[in-house]
Amino acid sequence: MMNNSSPSYPLVDITMPALGADMRDGTLIDWQVRPGDQVKKGDIIAVIETNKGAIDMEAYHDGIITELLVMPTIKLPVGSVMARMAETTSQSPSSKTTHVSHPITSSTHTSPEHESHDMTAQSAPIAHRPYLPPHTGRHESLGSTRPMASPAARQQANQRGITLSGLLGSGPSGAILLRDLPAVPEAQASRDVDNRKSTMRQAISDAMSLSKQQIPHYYLSLEINLSKTQQWLIRQNQQREPEQRLLITAVILTAIARQLPRYPALNGFYQNGNFTPSQAIHIGNTISLRDEGLVVPAILNADQLNLDQIMVSLRDQTERGRRGRLRSSELGSATVTVTSIGDRGADAITGVIYPPQVAIVGLGRLRQAPIVDSGNIAIGDLMTVTLSADHRVSDGLVGSRFLNAIAKQLQHPEDLL
Repeated sequence: MMNNSSPSYPLVDITMPALGADMRDGTLIDWQVRPGDQVKKGDIIAVIETNKGAIDMEAYHDGIITELLVMPTIKLPVGSVMARMAETTSQSPSSKTTHVSHPITSSTHTSPEHESHDMTAQSAPIAHRPYLPPHTGRHESLGSTRPMASPAARQQANQRGITLSGLLGSGPSGAILLRDLPAVPEAQASRDVDNRKSTMRQAISDAMSLSKQQIPHYYLSLEINLSKTQQWLIRQNQQREPEQRLLITAVILTAIARQLPRYPALNGFYQNGNFTPSQAIHIGNTISLRDEGLVVPAILNADQLNLDQIMVSLRDQTERGRRGRLRSSELGSATVTVTSIGDRGADAITGVIYPPQVAIVGLGRLRQAPIVDSGNIAIGDLMTVTLSADHRVSDGLVGSRFLNAIAKQLQHPEDLL
């Protein structure tokens, strides 16, 4: 707890974040902080498990953790208060409590019936008994008998019903790591994968059903000649080390990010009967997981990044997304989404808008096809780029101008560096 002699800063509730329209609840896996810890915005304070995997939950304010109200491993509805902190970024100290913790926008949270049941059964009883976490490698031990374990090991043990107290750890100070857990029988491993698939598929089904029921989509497509872009990309990559080479997807994402500020009706959120354009450009990057399913982390402030920075973000998010270690700031904050079918996919993909967003751009596979150039037929590199947009907010004229602006930008890829 805070020292009574310290200035009294506004208290902020730290709640279970809504990391997208398809998230109704999450499970606290591990705390990374303790009461009295000073944290900065962006610091990892907890690990939570959602249908998207294990997510590193970040602090959204600078401040001091005052109390932890929930112990691992508890499943809570979105919006449940998990902890509190004193927000030290406030200009003037006060004792006011503010219920603001995560600037994540979502149009659908927990249903009233679901929220009432879970909050009564779980949140209310524990709200009056603050939780003091054991040693996690970051703090000195307070004599707790709860065994030390990494967040990943604790998550796996919880899912498999393994008691950690009977295991020997090989990590720092004897912490239990993933490698210290008993081997998973093949049949059990198969069931675990099937359960994860089922949970994620249901979440995707809920979000997409909501989208098709409530959003009046309109659809546009444009074949873009990427021959110049491809030739430029080949020359660029010949001069680069393998780890610095660029992908065509990064080039197109950068072009989209540069053009979006001119088309605010395609970038923002439709909620409660009103559209709110976003001042930021956070592009949701669709990642296909190896065991099926999708995650859509956002490349934050993409319009402020150059091509190399977008490429770094793509590599990093793809690697972490497939390991299930994305950050909470990357999930649920996308203002528009881009989905790519990949080189082995179809010629075009027509996306379904992810609520409460109002647009999604689809990238078909890059293919060679005949094109007419100055009256002559040649073989060029073509890609069909599609736009699915919300007719409540924009119309086909805006959408077609946007697609043509992307096509024009892609004829000058050197401007994206």
